[in-house]
Amino acid sequence: METAVEQPALRTETRTIRPSGGRFDFGRAIVWLLLAGMTVLFLVPFVWMLSTSLKGPAEWFSRNWIPETFAWDNYVTAFSFGRWPEWFRNTFIIAGFAVVGQVISCSIVAYSFARLRWPGRDQLFVLVLGTMMLPGVVTMIPSYILFSKYPAFGFMGSENWINTFLPFIVPAFTGNAFYIFLLRQFMRGIPMELSEAARIDGAGELRIWWSIIMPLARPALAFVAITTFQGAWEDFQGPLLYLRNEALYTVQIGLTIYQNEAGGSPNWGHLMAGALVVMLPVVLIFVIFQRYFIEGVSMTGMGGR
Repeated sequence: METAVEQPALRTETRTIRPSGGRFDFGRAIVWLLLAGMTVLFLVPFVWMLSTSLKGPAEWFSRNWIPETFAWDNYVTAFSFGRWPEWFRNTFIIAGFAVVGQVISCSIVAYSFARLRWPGRDQLFVLVLGTMMLPGVVTMIPSYILFSKYPAFGFMGSENWINTFLPFIVPAFTGNAFYIFLLRQFMRGIPMELSEAARIDGAGELRIWWSIIMPLARPALAFVAITTFQGAWEDFQGPLLYLRNEALYTVQIGLTIYQNEAGGSPNWGHLMAGALVVMLPVVLIFVIFQRYFIEGVSMTGMGGR
């Protein structure tokens, strides 16, 4: 006689999934409000400059943000004065050489500190970082004395480096302590196995630096290039100190000349129009390459790597 074996009943549980939507994130709202407030705070001066550049003399000091009559001829008049084509050319030359020099020199030094082992490496790196503690005003006079004694051999019609572009171009190829530190932090995160494999294949250190490390360090190099271009383009003190010939001036000196020759009461419409156009290349470069700029910061030591 067969006995039936009772199977235990299977119990199934069902869970009700409730949507989490509709919850108000107070912390995130505060962050967004702070960011929006800071954005408005930074944009107000630029909006005021744009508004003033389109106003006539009767509206310069009015509280109207939108001009009653748009004076577009302010831009034409502003750049009909002076030698603006030459000043823009000079500024692009100085900024371009500065970018090339900083990218090449800083990346080579950073590669040595990050990827190679040699006696005294860490001690020398600390010494390089120590130069960041020196303010620029400390080295201003000694640098001027040295540049005034270095022979230029007739370059740009000068006997020494004064009144030439050499004080801006040559130092750019000697490296920058901050950029060296930045690139070193980035290169330390690149796997050493890539370099070892290249050495096994017979590649030298320069070939490894150029063919492997430089492409992988593109975000950090973009950060260096953008900030270097911005610093060289906006430099006022250097050209004022070393340049004597008006044909060699940069755009920053050009704006000052315009303001001084206008007398005690400059034409604010023309001055703001010129300032906006001078600022435009830096803004465009940052907008176009902002993805590399942010990526370069986030993937280095400043971003918590």
